[in-house]
Amino acid sequence: MNKIGDLKDKNILFLQGPMGPFFKHLDTLFRKEGATTYKIGFNFGDYFYSNKDNYIPFKESPSGWPEFIKDFLAAKKIDKIFLFGDCRYYQKIARKIAYENAIDVYVFEEGYVRPHYITMEKFGVNGFSTLPRDATFYLNLEKKKRTLPIHARQSKFKMVKSAVFYYLLSNLFWFKYPHYLHHRDFSALKEFFYGVRGVWRKGLYQVVERDYEKLITHTLSKKYYFVPLQTHNDFQILQHSHYGSIEKFIIEVLESFAHHAPKNHYIVFKHHPVDRGRKNYHDFIMEQAESLGVKERILVFHDVYLPTCLQHAIGTVTINSTVGLTAIGYGIPTLTLGNAVYDIEGLTNKGTSLHRFWYHHKAPDPDLYGKFRGYLIEHTQLNGSFYGLMPKEFTDQQNIV
Repeated sequence: MNKIGDLKDKNILFLQGPMGPFFKHLDTLFRKEGATTYKIGFNFGDYFYSNKDNYIPFKESPSGWPEFIKDFLAAKKIDKIFLFGDCRYYQKIARKIAYENAIDVYVFEEGYVRPHYITMEKFGVNGFSTLPRDATFYLNLEKKKRTLPIHARQSKFKMVKSAVFYYLLSNLFWFKYPHYLHHRDFSALKEFFYGVRGVWRKGLYQVVERDYEKLITHTLSKKYYFVPLQTHNDFQILQHSHYGSIEKFIIEVLESFAHHAPKNHYIVFKHHPVDRGRKNYHDFIMEQAESLGVKERILVFHDVYLPTCLQHAIGTVTINSTVGLTAIGYGIPTLTLGNAVYDIEGLTNKGTSLHRFWYHHKAPDPDLYGKFRGYLIEHTQLNGSFYGLMPKEFTDQQNIV
């Protein structure tokens, strides 16, 4: 437990974790270390994926949550809180109150570095991260030789199964938690529809996009800027950028490109795979591009291999996607338009306007990248998966969750 300290005789609170049994297993492991643990749940999915002997349901109106959690933290003398995602309503309030009362908060998220890592960061993640943003801090670090991560054995089947059960049970037993406020659409029927449509679209795109990889590796190689689209309801956008939607980001990028980019260059947009069954921005992008007179210089697709897209790009423009950090790893000039943990001068083109970036962009400093990545892994990343190998920081056994 080297990243969270000794747990013996500590009082631990779990809030919502990733959909599935990850937090349930973590709860069991912490108890074996001598901790007293509690789990507060907000819907029947939370209940299903929890140990039942320490589970406390919160069934009141969301407006009653601040007082409830404040009193709970004091009554149980909580030392540490573990939660998933720090922008959701319940988690955000709990994090704030914990901070005011000097209670440690550990936030889990998908990995900053992928694959084979998940994020666990003290105090907050992404825009709430306390990671230094000064290049000098990292350049002054000693360069360490790091071992490769163990394969995390991520199971997409377990991830999908966990989500299906979570949504289905929460919807079937909604009356047990009638006031629950979810951070996204919480309809099991809609999620099922999106899942089926996503599978169908994936098959379709394998056919209609079969020539795109050759196009970007030959005809368009080093002639295009790469723009990875984030999920439409990503808190990275809603909380840590000035954009209220992906559409606004697309419009800003296209308008700048049309008026300021070299006339012989192109833009390649790639959809986020999670949005495959939910969103398709193709027509919207092409309508905007046509109105700006750049339709012939725009390519939009879904499932072309990401590293290929990055390696053949002139540069990458993103809001704050982790794809930006991947692009930096490939030595690709990168511009972020939102708040990103890796938006550091020397890594990104920090301080450069979008209009200027089309013409004047710098490649990342490989030495800075190596030291930043090493520090990031050491202080925020766990080698494991929410749906595969339990991180060795929590157990010396190769447990599968």
